[in-house]
Amino acid sequence: MRDREKSHRNGCPWRGTISDVDPADFYSGIVVEAYSKLKSSTFEAEPYASFVASHGEPGLEIGCGDGQPILDLCASGLDVDGVDSSLDMVNRCRENAAHRGLHMLVHHQRVEDLSLGRRYPSIYFAGPTFNLLADDETALRALVAIREHLSEDGECLIPLWIPDPTPVDEIGLTRTTEDGSGVELRYTPTSEVYDAEARTRTTSTKYERVTATGRESVDRDWIIHWHTPTSFTRLSFKAGLRLVDLRDDETGQAASTRSTDFTATVRRRS
Repeated sequence: MRDREKSHRNGCPWRGTISDVDPADFYSGIVVEAYSKLKSSTFEAEPYASFVASHGEPGLEIGCGDGQPILDLCASGLDVDGVDSSLDMVNRCRENAAHRGLHMLVHHQRVEDLSLGRRYPSIYFAGPTFNLLADDETALRALVAIREHLSEDGECLIPLWIPDPTPVDEIGLTRTTEDGSGVELRYTPTSEVYDAEARTRTTSTKYERVTATGRESVDRDWIIHWHTPTSFTRLSFKAGLRLVDLRDDETGQAASTRSTDFTATVRRRS
């Protein structure tokens, strides 16, 4: 899960409602709390550690969230910076790093506006975070910014994903968990628009935080904008990048028009 907020009333106390949340600010407020407890997937550190070790330090993890897997890379001795568009996530990552005794740089910036004053031989997204950039224009700006932060021989690893529509029987289905202090966290996808022509899936979601004294709720649109191997190749070229590799994650072979999970490796085009 990575998502417009409205107020809700049903006889219980509600608080904390905002309207028109920018996609880059999806992970804020109770969404951050719920995400850490309800996220459906995690990403192993090893592939990214190997990438940084082979391409050189310092590394940069884009979309570092609350610290997984960047903290494991830093704990192993690698020099890796993090950046995320969510201030709440950045603060949580810094707290988690301090708890583990790690000293690292974690920046609060949007990838499309990236300005870190440093170049990196290794830049990567841990998982298909690039799909959270809501349209081709934003994605192009992000690739241009990445190009400006790559060293001359540096490379960037970008996992990509073409999602299916959410199964009909999962719409309206609530997932819940407790945080250990009597607080119940809930996540519910309430509706969805799947636009194959625009390559965009917009899932309307509800996040709830329930305590003994009341409930807090936010509704947000979780936008996934995907790229095909062909469209990503064109976008990379337009951004001044050279596609070094485009590999199907399932077969290990070169990505084809039928690939739905694939990883791009790009570098600066001279």
